[in-house]
Formats: sequence, C-alpha cells, structure tokens
Amino acid sequence: MIDTLQKARPAVDRRKDGGRPGSRGRIVRVAGPVVAAVGLAGSRLYDVVRVGEAGLVGEIIRLSHAVTTIQVYEETTGLQVGEPVVSEEAPLVVELAPGLLGRVYDGLQRPLNLLAQQSGAFLQRGGHSPAIDRERRWPFTPAVSTGDEVRAGAVLGYVPESETLAHQVLVPPGVSGRVAAIAAAEVTVDEVVAEIEGADGALHKVTLRREWPVRQPRPVAEKAPPTQPLLTGQRTIDTFFPVARGGAAIIPGGFGTGKTVIQQSLARWANADVVVYIGCGERGNEMADVLAEFPHLEDPRYGRPLMERTMLIANTSNMPVAAREASVYTGITIAEFYRDMGHDVLLLADSTSRWGEALREISGRLEEMPGEEGYPAYLASRLSEFYERAGRVVPLGGAGDDARTGSVTIVGAVSPPGADFSEPVTQNSMRVAGTFWALDYDLSRRRHFPAINWLQSYTLYKLQPWYREHVAPEWPQMVERAMALLQEEEELLEIVQLVGPDTLGDEQKAVLAVARMVREDFLQQNAYHPVDRFCPLEKAHPMLRAILLFYEKTQAALAAGFALEAVLAQPITRTIARMKEWPIEEAPARLDALRDEIDNSFAALLEEAPGAEAPPAGREKRP
Repeated sequence: MIDTLQKARPAVDRRKDGGRPGSRGRIVRVAGPVVAAVGLAGSRLYDVVRVGEAGLVGEIIRLSHAVTTIQVYEETTGLQVGEPVVSEEAPLVVELAPGLLGRVYDGLQRPLNLLAQQSGAFLQRGGHSPAIDRERRWPFTPAVSTGDEVRAGAVLGYVPESETLAHQVLVPPGVSGRVAAIAAAEVTVDEVVAEIEGADGALHKVTLRREWPVRQPRPVAEKAPPTQPLLTGQRTIDTFFPVARGGAAIIPGGFGTGKTVIQQSLARWANADVVVYIGCGERGNEMADVLAEFPHLEDPRYGRPLMERTMLIANTSNMPVAAREASVYTGITIAEFYRDMGHDVLLLADSTSRWGEALREISGRLEEMPGEEGYPAYLASRLSEFYERAGRVVPLGGAGDDARTGSVTIVGAVSPPGADFSEPVTQNSMRVAGTFWALDYDLSRRRHFPAINWLQSYTLYKLQPWYREHVAPEWPQMVERAMALLQEEEELLEIVQLVGPDTLGDEQKAVLAVARMVREDFLQQNAYHPVDRFCPLEKAHPMLRAILLFYEKTQAALAAGFALEAVLAQPITRTIARMKEWPIEEAPARLDALRDEIDNSFAALLEEAPGAEAPPAGREKRP
C-alpha cells in the first residue's frame, strides 16, 4: 500500500502549466493595470485570468453585462486591444506545503530567486515558477495508524521543515473519516501520504501540498480570547502598550520615524514561532536592505539563522501597483496555515498605506465615486477584512485530547502623508486595531528611539492579569505611576514654556527630573546596541522599580527639607542611567543590589547634619 501511495499523483498544478482550459475572450480596453475584456462567458468575481500573448496574471474585479473588468498584477505596457484573455475559472490561490519558510516571494507567491535565474536582475512579464520545490523529498512521520478515525484539522503526521520547527500535516478542511492508508517514507509534496475514507465511501487522497483561496479565511473551531501579550523585548511596547497574541497593532509615522526598524526588531525578538514579513509598496532600497540583512541574522531563541522561521514577501513601490493587494492576502493566508498547526505567527505589513494607495489608483481607473481624499468608499471594509483575520484560535481538530491553539498577530505600518494621523488609512485602521503605536517626528529628531509617543499611543487589550501572574503583582500599579509621571511632566513643561522654570517648586522639579529618567533611562532603547536592543520583562521590571523607588526617596528627602540639587547630585543617579546597558544575565542581581544602593544613598543623605544643606528660602528645614 505504501508503494501505491508514493506513486499516486494529484491533478497537475494549473499555475505551473499555464492554466487549465477555460472561457476565452479578448481585450477591448487597457487603462494602466485595469483591462476590460469581452467573451468570458461564465466567469465569476475574483477568478484568475491570463491576459495577452504574454499570459499576464490578472483577477476579475467587476462583471457588467458582456464586459469583464480585470486588474492585472503585472506591467501592462505594450498590451493591445484584441489580444486574448483566458479564464482559469478558479480564484487566486497560494500553495501551502513544507518549504515555505526561508523563501522570498513576490506578491503572487513566485519565488524571486528562481525568477531571477530565468530573467536576470530585471524580472520579465509573464514569468512563472512553482512556489514550492516539486523535487525535494521530505521525511514524513505518521501520527495516526490505518483504521483510525480522524476529523478535519487532525494531525496526520509531521515533516521537519527546519531545525527548529516541525511542520504538521493536517487533515484538509471538509474531510473526515477512517484512515484507509498512511505512508511512512520520504515523499515529495505531490505524492500521496494518506488516504481517508469518508462516511459516504469516497476516498480522499492527502498530499503535503495544498491550495487555498487568498481572499477566503481558513476555518477554525472557535476563537479564543486574547489573554497573553506578544512580548517584543521593547520596553515601551511591553510596559505601556502591549499587543496581545492574536491581536492587531498599527504603527503610524512619517518618514524617518523608525517604522521599518521597529518591525525588524519585532521580527527578530518577538516570541513568535513564525514570522511573515510583507514589504507592500515600500521603497526598493529599504526592501533590498531587508533581503540582504535577514539571511545573516541569528535567531536569539534557537541560535540558528532567523530565516529558518521567517518568510518574506517583497512587493516594492516600483512593482505593479495592483500586486500590492495580492501580497497582503498572500501573506495572511500563509500565516493562517501555520496558525492552524498551533503556532504563534507574527505578520508584519509594511506598509498598509501603500496598499490603500493601490486601491485608490485602481478605483480611479474604474471611474468609481471617490470617498475621502480620493480613496474608495470600501477602504474601511477592506482594512477591516484584513485586520480581522488576526486572532487566537482553536484550529479545526484542535479540541479534545488534541487540544492546541494558534494565533496570528498583525502589526501594520502606516505612512500618513505629512504624519497626519487624521487621514483615512490611519483612522480606518485605528477603528479595528487594538493597539496604536504613534511615532513622533519630534522624538525622532531628538534621537529618542523607538519614537513612540507615550501620550498619543494606547492599547485596548486587558492583559493586567497576565502581568500580575507572570511579572509581579504590583506591575500594573507601577505602570500607572510611571505614566502619571510622564503626563504630569507634559503639563509642567507647558507651564515652563509660559512663565518660566522659576515658578516651579522642588516637588514639581522632582517630577520633571524623574520623568526624564523614565524617558531616557527606561523608554529610550537602542536597536543597534549589543545589549540594550532586547530587554526581557525580567530586566524591565526591576529597572522601572528602581526609578520609582528613587522618586519615592526623593519625595521623602524634599519633605525632610533637603534641596533637590543635593538629591540629584548623588552618584546613584549615574548608576541608574547605566543600568539598561547591563548584560541580561547579570541584570537581575545587579538591579536587586541597586535597590539597596538607593536605600543606602538616601539614608546617608538624610543622616547629614541639619546645616549641611541649606533649605530653600521661605521654608524651614524639618528634623
């Protein structure tokens, strides 16, 4: 039976062989990436078509009487009226199989390295290459036996996709029954590894390779509540504005505020099993830097290359504009595929503004009624459909003894023109995302990175119970006190700008001093520093505790009549400024010792003779 399974083959891959026969038509109009055709009888919305003699990939986006409107995902220069159009009579799909991780694709899931081998540095139109290696053999280890009853989503077996991640081969959605045969051998992605006999007697053949429509969310058993944070190693995010596993966050900011650096830091340090990075309409030089850097990054979790659990989709600003939409859906579908295996997936989209601009251009070509700032009226619904595919779920077949959960966390960068957060893409994204990291031009000019504005940003995820249990019971109160200091600092700075600093008392100046500590010694973090680029909560918690302890002791010293200058002149302030550079393995012990140093330093200050420090004018020194 095993030999029979290995020899059996599924249907021929339609994308590799130019598409199966379908209805044929001809071009009657070309307007940039939008093409009108007639003669495509029986076509449906979102069916894939091949346009022109070159066989350009397109998708049907409108049906009106005899005219079919198509958006073409490749450059249409030179396309002529009268050239043929062939429908594949199937929607745009992605291939899902072992071998996705470590690859670099374009928005249509075509491997860029293979396309470069075919056409050189400049990609040719109509180029096609299989997304998955058809010749590589994978060792398949079954997890069930012949005669077992399985349901949709159940684990049939495992394939070692990388040194750090086991690829689970699942029963396809809509299939259940008795395992009629199962193979334990090295197979290609197109060889049958299992046969499942349904209740009606039909035999379903299962291979390692699947296809799934990109616009259709993959089914799940149920959605689970977001109760755990996605830890990123960035103190500003993990402390004040955490995003939940299975949640959605947006990073709006103008040019030069650090969106790409933050996303690259998240890709490297976040506690996710799989990372899907989508370069959607970004500048080619930035994407080139990503493609050059990622293969050389080391995964801090396993000590292996980071690309072993990362997949990149490159769709730069000089690529066809319509393909930006395809790249976003391709990325989220692949993310859901690994989510269904029980993995935590982080999807980074850089940036959704370029996707919105593509929708605006296509809408203009279609002569649709424009909405706000020229964007189509359906911009909000498209963004909602995308972000709502995030979530922490119980996959199909994940209940009962095989209980497992998986998640997709979406972090979308937004590039509002002129850093105007009132523009449509930012506003519509804020309505569906639970976390908002607002990047600030002023902070970036002052070289404060990450330039997340703590007064404009927010999170809607209620994760305090997790922090109380896994970090410290007092953690939420510490965060509230630190944020209150930052808010009070902003109010005091407005007073200083109006009437000058001399009107402030020592207590208010102490607030400014300690708030500056929070900003510079805690929130500010260097993404390129060998130590400070990553900070776990085990280090962040005692760091913040030390700063708040210093503030408590400062208040006590001021109440005792000491001048603020004497308090801030203590050597302990310089030690606090250097604590973020302490190596992670040494930090817990040194930070515990720092608390004792703060106590001893202030105890020595308070024991000084009454005349050692002159009290401020108009105030008696208390004993």
